Amino acid sequence: MQSKHLELSQVGIDFPTPKGPFTALTDVNLKIAKGEFISLIGHSGCGKSTVLNIVAGLHTATTGGVILDGSEVREPGPERAVVFQNHSLLPWLSVYKNVELAVKQTQKNKSKKEIREWVMHNLELVHMTHALEKLPSEISGGMKQRVGIARALAMEPKVLLMDEPFGALDALTRAHLQDSLMEIHAELGNTVIMITHDVDEAVLLSDRIVMMTNGPSATIGEVLDVKLARPRDRLALADNPEYNHYRHEVLTFLYEKQKKVETVSSRQSAKKSSDSKKSNAA
Repeated sequence: MQSKHLELSQVGIDFPTPKGPFTALTDVNLKIAKGEFISLIGHSGCGKSTVLNIVAGLHTATTGGVILDGSEVREPGPERAVVFQNHSLLPWLSVYKNVELAVKQTQKNKSKKEIREWVMHNLELVHMTHALEKLPSEISGGMKQRVGIARALAMEPKVLLMDEPFGALDALTRAHLQDSLMEIHAELGNTVIMITHDVDEAVLLSDRIVMMTNGPSATIGEVLDVKLARPRDRLALADNPEYNHYRHEVLTFLYEKQKKVETVSSRQSAKKSSDSKKSNAA
């Protein structure tokens, strides 16, 4: 694994509300090496998608920032491709045309022959060459996500950002796509940041699992290094003590340590409120 090429430094973001600024994130610091697979996990509302959107350039941090290969991220760019939970394919274009459009928009120097070869290559990666001429309405949800991944990969991004890409799929389809993603990551060595609510998915896929505290003012609570050898076989890992140790660590954070953090925070808020009332009474 090479040295870091993506860094989040002191990232924080406020959103305006009628009652004043809402602080969604604060002091998010993370250094990611080229080729790492990072999962962001945490309870709903902990700012995972906000972190991803800041890296994608869809949101601008209020404090701090994101550096990719020495350049600050200020706006969306083809070097950061996003795969959403909703496939977001253009319904009037075929599978082939959906991927081709992404290539034409980001790689204008390719010839027609090179474009076709590149589109086919990326559809082969996700095992979708059999459905080239089908419209999104004619293929399953899992197939749509495969095409969405192919479209993102065809842009040749430095960083692949995935926002719960398998969250809406049935368990069997999800498992197949997880296996495909591991194969693609092994072949391409690309950097991946993925949001998930699934602890098993995070452990199976990741080099590191970034566990977020609950909002408001969410931040990184813990980072877990997953040192399972690759390639990984889900069946072999089911009874692997090391795999179950990592799984237990994540669950412990989500359901025990997080409650302690919330209890301390609640006590601090109650104390501040009590002190304020005493001060006003005086």
